[in-house]
Amino acid sequence: MRFSLVPRDSSFFDLFNEAGQNTLRASRMLDEMMAEWPEDSGLGREILITEQEGDRITHDIISRLNATFVTPIDREDIYGLATKLDDVVDYVEEAADFLGLYQIEAPMSQAQELTSILVGCCEQLAAGLEHLPSFRDLDKYWIEIHKLENDGDRVSRDAVASLFSNGIDPMVVIRWKDMFAVLEKAIDATETAAHILEGIVIKNS
Repeated sequence: MRFSLVPRDSSFFDLFNEAGQNTLRASRMLDEMMAEWPEDSGLGREILITEQEGDRITHDIISRLNATFVTPIDREDIYGLATKLDDVVDYVEEAADFLGLYQIEAPMSQAQELTSILVGCCEQLAAGLEHLPSFRDLDKYWIEIHKLENDGDRVSRDAVASLFSNGIDPMVVIRWKDMFAVLEKAIDATETAAHILEGIVIKNS
């Protein structure tokens, strides 16, 4: 019989799965909010609640990490993955907040493209985290996230270029540059999380 020295405690995996689902909920609400703005329908408040839930999950992971002597995966990977998942939801909440603070009258089409790409990234990330305990067949998730992140880079570059080519009011340019930047950061955070997932699988294969 083959014995494993890896602890059977599944709590970290359960919490990561919970965090992945939370990022997916947040991204879907932002995508809906961006499509329907200026009609908020309470989505801004719901996204804030999701961000607070993300903080709670991250706190639970780190508290458990500090209280656990032997962990199922490397401690630095647990911490890095937890904080990066939290970053995704933080950026989502920041983008939702910008819509109101900057008094956006109507979303640009590129912003809607970026939120759609973010949803795709979060779908892949959530699926990867759900299957993380097996450490197997996860490459398809991070490969797809990398492809989506490249699409996001292209859309973001085109979006910023369009701001300077149509004689748009400088204040509008500043607002939308900020919006595109925070959406790009959210997408980039999913790719960083995917890199951490890849490292975890390599270490445990």
